[in-house]
Amino acid sequence: MPLGCSISRFDEARPLSSLEPGAIGVVVRVLRDRADRADRLAALGVTPGARIHVLQTFPGIVFQCDETELAVERTVARSILIDIADRASGTRLATST
Repeated sequence: MPLGCSISRFDEARPLSSLEPGAIGVVVRVLRDRADRADRLAALGVTPGARIHVLQTFPGIVFQCDETELAVERTVARSILIDIADRASGTRLATST
């Protein structure tokens, strides 16, 4: 790969708000555009490395984060960046249909 062309996990991360029900992934970053919101999400376990499973996307985003089921507004879900690929094994994480 040419110098300066590496792809980081952040480059391929997608906002939670863009995922479909059934998607499974791992939190790679929570944007700190609002520190109070980021702190609240961290207190609920939404931190880098946490595994998520999207359960519903309308009217709000409902997802399971590790063992906790959470519901957030779409604006909050935009600040949670998810990696839907398992980089360690090089395989895609499964999504239900």
